[in-house]
Amino acid sequence: MPSAFLPDRSHFAISGHDADAFLQNLITTDIEGLAAGNAAPGALLTPQGKIMFFFMVSRAADGGFFIETPSDGADALTKRLTMYKMRAKVEIGAPEAVGTSLYWDEAAPEGANNDIRFEKAGRSLFRAKGQGGSGDLAEYDALRVDAAVLEPAADFALGEVFPHDVLLDKNGGVSFKKGCYVGQEVVSRMQHRSTARRRPVKVEAENALPPAETPITIDGKPIGALGTVAGKAGLAIVRIDKAGAAIAAGSPIQADDVTVRLSLPEWTGLSFPQVEDGE
Repeated sequence: MPSAFLPDRSHFAISGHDADAFLQNLITTDIEGLAAGNAAPGALLTPQGKIMFFFMVSRAADGGFFIETPSDGADALTKRLTMYKMRAKVEIGAPEAVGTSLYWDEAAPEGANNDIRFEKAGRSLFRAKGQGGSGDLAEYDALRVDAAVLEPAADFALGEVFPHDVLLDKNGGVSFKKGCYVGQEVVSRMQHRSTARRRPVKVEAENALPPAETPITIDGKPIGALGTVAGKAGLAIVRIDKAGAAIAAGSPIQADDVTVRLSLPEWTGLSFPQVEDGE
């Protein structure tokens, strides 16, 4: 069974009588619609609608929830959640830095949760708390590139992106039907006005791509930067209006001195605008 282990992941529980309502009214994910056995992406936003914390959330057998998040921000996340707790009957556990095991393409071990981000892209990947997976992380990165699944640090900086910028509106990380949550007004406005101009794209070249953080340029002007790179393919968040205008005009798009091709993930239903926004 293909597998890998992410050592830099922490897990903690959120339990108590008000756990469902607490999370439903705070984070981007539709908690009420989260099925047992699934792990959904989610974010706690700033009031301006940008991602302050990113995590995966799943249901616990006792009716509570488990949160998986990068270890370097786990303590800050629990402190922030505690700040919002107020009088809610909620218990927030201490983070355990035990890592996350990943399994894909075959049946997962008992207790693992289906990562719905990959399911949206027609793949299957399961996540389990603690050590177990042992494969090469490069294979997981290649799988993420193929499915257009972005991760913080590798593909985007916290505090600098909106949920639309990392496809949370497409992969089950944002609900547009539930009530208010922190930053909801900005995210809802972007959705209804279709103003999201930065989107993840798959970057491909005839030869190996340069390293992460290399700017993606048109006529020497940056429209984004490489994130995860897996050989001749990678991910980048770019201005899709500028990319679309360049593609329509037949203008070359570069990553350093490498000519690249950009494509939007087919499963999203997104397409490149043919005209540049101008802003």
